[in-house]
Amino acid sequence: MFKRLLGCVREYKLSTILTLIFITGEVVIEVFIPFVTADMVNRIEKGRPLKEVVLIGLVLFVMAILSLCCGAIAGYTCAKASSGFAKNLRGDLFHKVQTYSFENIDKFSTSSLVTRMTTDVSNVQMSFMMLIRIAIRAPLMLIFSIVMAYIMGGPLATAFVVIVPFLAFGLFIVARNAMPAFRRVFKKYDRLNESIEENVRGMRVVKGFSREEYEKDKFGKAAENIRADFTKAERIVACNNPLMQICVYFNMVFVLLIGSKLIVTTGGELINVGEISAMLTYGMQILMQLMMISMIFVMLTMSLESMKRIYEVLSENSSLTNPENALSEVSDGSVEFDNVSFKYSEKAEKYALSNINIKIPSGSTVGILGGTGSSKSTIVQLIPRLYDATSGSVKVGGRDVREYDLDVLRGEVAMVLQKNLLFSGTIRENLKWGNENASDEEIIEACKLAQAHEFVSGFPDGYDTKIEQGGTNVSGGQKQRLCIARALLKKPKILILDDSTSAVDTKTDMLIRRGFKEYIPETTKIIIAQRVASVKDADIIVVMDGGRISDVGNHEELLERSEIYREVYSQQTGGGDMQ
Repeated sequence: MFKRLLGCVREYKLSTILTLIFITGEVVIEVFIPFVTADMVNRIEKGRPLKEVVLIGLVLFVMAILSLCCGAIAGYTCAKASSGFAKNLRGDLFHKVQTYSFENIDKFSTSSLVTRMTTDVSNVQMSFMMLIRIAIRAPLMLIFSIVMAYIMGGPLATAFVVIVPFLAFGLFIVARNAMPAFRRVFKKYDRLNESIEENVRGMRVVKGFSREEYEKDKFGKAAENIRADFTKAERIVACNNPLMQICVYFNMVFVLLIGSKLIVTTGGELINVGEISAMLTYGMQILMQLMMISMIFVMLTMSLESMKRIYEVLSENSSLTNPENALSEVSDGSVEFDNVSFKYSEKAEKYALSNINIKIPSGSTVGILGGTGSSKSTIVQLIPRLYDATSGSVKVGGRDVREYDLDVLRGEVAMVLQKNLLFSGTIRENLKWGNENASDEEIIEACKLAQAHEFVSGFPDGYDTKIEQGGTNVSGGQKQRLCIARALLKKPKILILDDSTSAVDTKTDMLIRRGFKEYIPETTKIIIAQRVASVKDADIIVVMDGGRISDVGNHEELLERSEIYREVYSQQTGGGDMQ
């Protein structure tokens, strides 16, 4: 795990190494400052000439400036290294998520992935910064200070060594008790983010049912749960401070009492005033570094769970992979389902699709009709390998979809999903997702075919109109037509419309379908719809029921033999002419 995370340092290795070098320089200088100060105190005590004292003072001034410069440079390089590390880590996480199949995303949940790329990365960034700066500085300062304390104070410095095991044991107890609380907090963060995401996306529904107070109460409880766990964890971690204070004052009292007694009894021969002052300084340095180490220990304890959560994402392999010698070309838009069954996870007891067998010729128009929960959307998601069939095979262009390079396959399949999504940016930028090199003429032609050009032209800025996040400044029908135009610009071999004309009127729906025949006659068009009118003229109509194919045929054939189709048609036409 640590090796994988540290691999994200990459181009910031130099900044990391420079931080370590300048931190070491700062430590060495700071350790020698008390030694030189003690010499100056002794010279003053012995009445040495002012010139000597001023000279030592100048040396101390130069050492302080050098220490300051080393610290400042180390601070700059450390900030650059830690920020760069976090940037790379977020980038690696984002790129990894882009390779995930829907099955992988379902495993983590969207809110959890967002938490891992934000809160968890920030925690790990803080730990990395502390590791390359304080975690190097503190141990070095601790070791050098103990060595110098022995040089200056002899056996008196043993008091510093005695305290270290006591402090280490205390820190271990603190970490062991705080870790479970931090672990619970991060899991609750996922649920809190999920609640926020759900609430913001469903704001219209919340307001429509006047459920603001209920949602605020639900959010308050979730936030209170996090506060309670954090309070418990922080209460445990807060024990570090009194523990450190005990050690600091014990050393100060011990050095002053024993040191003063030795000065009085030996007349300053064993230890003098300058050495006592240096011992106090070294003692403070030692204990301050121990305090820094305790802070690092707490931060690492808190971020260890974040590291594990990030590593889970980075080490997760997509359930969909490219085969060796993958096919790089899709010959045509024919689709065949050969005894296909599918369930969303291995643990699922029920199959979403069972024994699906159907052949769709290239260039044909296929309608898929069925009630809610009949797995209409599921069946088309197997064509571009958003999921893989659990058993059986799905073929495109006469070859199993698992034989194709994923990018090649998905490049030839355009999907307009049931939940239409537009991204922040202009209408033109959104449309160019279908073809980034599309000319203005091609964009306008696609929009005319999708019946979108008229309303886009009505905007003051036309195709340069800004789309707000989630497309909230356009209506549902406008959003659907823009998404259809985006798919048309792709000029795919297979076009899938997943109930994507539900928000437009019947006339517009008919005009869009007529445009398909004229603009992309060789493209296989698969239309999932709730309205019989949307699929009535299709070459093939597939009637789905409970994850199975109930019947296949054209409009007239299904009216004769399919009870489901006949019932839906009768309900939608008000029991009119069945022919």
